[in-house]
Amino acid sequence: MKTIGLLGGLSWHSSLEYYRIINQAVQDRLGGAHSARCLLYSVDYAEVDALERADRWDEVTAIVLAAAQSLERGGADFLVICTNTTHKLAGSIQAGIGIPILHIADATARAIRQQGIERVGLLGTRFTMEEDFVRGRLIRDYGLDVLIPPEPERALVNRVIYDELCAGVFRDEARRCYLDIMRGLVAAGAEGIILGCTEIGLLVPPDDCPAPAFDTARLHALAAVDFALAE
Repeated sequence: MKTIGLLGGLSWHSSLEYYRIINQAVQDRLGGAHSARCLLYSVDYAEVDALERADRWDEVTAIVLAAAQSLERGGADFLVICTNTTHKLAGSIQAGIGIPILHIADATARAIRQQGIERVGLLGTRFTMEEDFVRGRLIRDYGLDVLIPPEPERALVNRVIYDELCAGVFRDEARRCYLDIMRGLVAAGAEGIILGCTEIGLLVPPDDCPAPAFDTARLHALAAVDFALAE
């Protein structure tokens, strides 16, 4: 079994889910008292949050790269960045370490393709919805048609993530708003919905979504188990 390096704290609420899903999956597959070999580096999210809001990504990169290098020195065989938005920095982080990064978009895209879906809606931070590091990878590498909500709805989704979900606040009003936005994406032709922030599944359970939902946190965690247990 390979040792999984979990770069978490972005936020800790979803990092907890990664740890739970990974260890449960290893026990399910290997039986008995088995659990995952893993290392967790959890950053102080308040520091990262302030820098992201100020668009000071070079400083975010320095924090995250130092964490990744610490995991590598600790014996991790590969790295799992437990958040979608920080994959904006995946190229810079990969260049600074000698172990592979398991990309969240790849795990998500494979699950979508396995269901025969071609057009999906994407919810996440403004960075994830509007920039290229997740959306572009889904389009270029997997041929998916990726829809995002109109700008006012993107602003709402982004605000809820930063001001509420990452602080562990999960309100019914926010849940209803997210479901309305998902319904709008389905009406626009989405055959499935990507929960493209690792906290969204904590707000809106996938079974409640108006179309097949792809919870990136769960899919990424299970992909890590596949990689860790592969020969």
